[in-house]
Amino acid sequence: MTVEHATFTLERTYDAPPAKVFAAWSTPEAKARWFVGQDEWVSKPLEQDFRVGGEERVSGGQPGGKEFHYAARYQDIVPDERIVTTYEMHMDDTRISVSVATVEFEPAGHGTRLVYTESGAFLDGHDKVQYREQGTVELLDKLARVLDPARS
Repeated sequence: MTVEHATFTLERTYDAPPAKVFAAWSTPEAKARWFVGQDEWVSKPLEQDFRVGGEERVSGGQPGGKEFHYAARYQDIVPDERIVTTYEMHMDDTRISVSVATVEFEPAGHGTRLVYTESGAFLDGHDKVQYREQGTVELLDKLARVLDPARS
C-alpha cells in the first residue's frame, strides 16, 4: 500500500469576464459541456448541487473499459472569485485518489485569469499526479473552447 502526495497548479487566461467563467463551473448545464472525459468516452449525466456542503458527481469511461467516478463536495464558494472542493476518484470500485482543488477567478483586462491548484493523495499506484495534471489540462482546454467556440 503506497501513497504519493503531490500538488500542481495550472493557470489559464480566458477571453471572458469572471462571472461567465465562474458560471461555466457553477451551472450544471454549462459544466456538463466541458467537464467530460475524452471524446470516445461514454459519460453519465453530471449531477451538481452547487452550494457549500453540496455534492457533484460524474462517471464515465471508454466503452467496454474501466469506469471512472468523480465525487466532490463543495467546501468554499465565493461567487466569481473562488471554488474549493474535496473530491475522490474511483476506478470501478477502487478508490484511486483523494484531493483538495481550488479554482480562483481573477479579472485580467477584459478577461479572466483562472488559477487551478490541486493537492492530492494518489493511492497504491492506481493514479499518478502526471495523469491527473494532464487530464486537468485537457479539461481546461475544453473549457476554453466552450467559452470561445471560434477557437474550436
